[in-house]
This record gives sequence, structure tokens and C-alpha cells, in this order.
Amino acid sequence: MDKQYENYVQNLEHKIEELTAEAENPIGLAHQLIELLLGCMAELKSYVMENGFKNVDEEIYFFKHIKPVFLSKLIYHNAIYKIETKKPYGNGKAIKKYIGNELAKLKRYFDNNLDFYKYYRTNNTYLDEKYFIRGKYDIKLSLDTYYFETDHNFTTSHDYKVAKIIANDLIQVHLEDQLNCSNKKKASEKSPLNWTGSKTALTELIYALYAQGIFDNGNADIKIIAKTFETTFNIDLGDFYHTFMELKARKINRTKFLDSLRDALIKRMDEQEEE
Repeated sequence: MDKQYENYVQNLEHKIEELTAEAENPIGLAHQLIELLLGCMAELKSYVMENGFKNVDEEIYFFKHIKPVFLSKLIYHNAIYKIETKKPYGNGKAIKKYIGNELAKLKRYFDNNLDFYKYYRTNNTYLDEKYFIRGKYDIKLSLDTYYFETDHNFTTSHDYKVAKIIANDLIQVHLEDQLNCSNKKKASEKSPLNWTGSKTALTELIYALYAQGIFDNGNADIKIIAKTFETTFNIDLGDFYHTFMELKARKINRTKFLDSLRDALIKRMDEQEEE
């Protein structure tokens, strides 16, 4: 299962990067990614139906940690599609009000599912056999109507909630990023340097510096760091938190760019020593 999952993740990441690089607008991109993810979910389901699970622990792990990674991406991009298609024109009060309403929806979901948020985010396991094993739902544990409408051979009572939590975090970052767009630097103040590497590479670098506590003795907010890099190098990272989540999901070489920086520097040092 782990090897097959790694292959699914790697293939999905590669396809998402390709589509994102070619995208001309967020609505078109979201539509393409939804189609991609629907196909990916179908493949994942087919694999599970054919191979099953070795034991209860493997089943719990799949529905708590694996399926939600894929499902959260589908929920996220579907939400972005809806948000962008319904968003009013302009960049003034109407936009801010609209985004504020969308953020309020996320807050309501959080409030309505506070107990499960606490359970999941504190890595509790004592209810895992009720939450993440098929056919063992408890009607008293705040079930989404979604559960009763799905194929119970590929669904547990709470795998959707996990995916929803992951997706809502990404949606919140997307919405807050849009609120900050109005404060972009004026064209006349643009930096002479342009980032010509990939957005994924820059995101990896930013999070590495953030993790090391390089700025303000480790007290700088990741959003401020990202915005500073965007302004300095004339690049729009978009939903950089979503990109970071994809980096985290990698099972092989999660620090690809950082490793390449180290190799390039050592090579340059060696070349200068030989001169």
C-alpha cells in the first residue's frame, strides 16, 4: 500500500505542477484539477477494492492519513472553483465583503466540529476504530450527511471530516491572500531582481528559512516572509501554503531544491579551488 500510495502522490504532484505552470486563470485551473483529482480518486478506490487491507491498523491508517490527502485536494479545488466563479467584479468593498463571508463559513464549520478538530489535531487515537473503519459509524458522533450518500466500501464516518479540515486550512490561506492583494507594491517600486526558478522551489526555500527561525529571531510570520520574497523577486506565489502541503506529501526527496542548492554551491567551490 505504501509503495502504491507513493506512486499516486508523485504522479499527482507532477500533473498538478504541469497544469499550474500552464494555467492562465484560476477558474480554468480549478476545473482541470477537479477532473484530474476525480480520476485519481477513482484509481485509488479501485486499488483499495482490489487489494483490501492486511489488518485493522492498515485500514485506519489509510482512511485517517492517506485518503484525506487526495480528497482534501478535491474539496479545496472545488471550493476555489465556486469562490472564483461567484466572486463579484472589482477590488473594493464588495470583494472584501464577499471574502469575509467565505471566511465566516469556514469559521462556522470549525465551530460546529470543534470536538473533532481537537481530536484530530492533538493526534488522539482512542476513537479511531469508530472514526476510520468502514461500517462502524456511531450516529451520536456528529456525522455529515455526506457519509450516508457515499459508497461505504470506500468511506468511513470521519475520513471526509479530516479531508475537510485540511482543505479548509488551504481555503483560508487562499482567501486571506486575496485580501492582501490590494496592498501589492506599485510597479514603479519593483525590485530589479526577478525569481526565474519555480514557485515550488521558492516555497521550499521560504519554509526552510522559516523553520530555521532566520527572521526576527524566529518570530516572523510565514505570510510576511512569503510576501517579502514575492515583492523582492517580483513573483506571485499564489497559495504557497497549498504548495507546502504538497511538499509535505512527498515521500521521496521532500527537500529537492535545497539539496540542489547545496550541490551547486559545493560544485562551485570545487571548481574555484581547481582554478
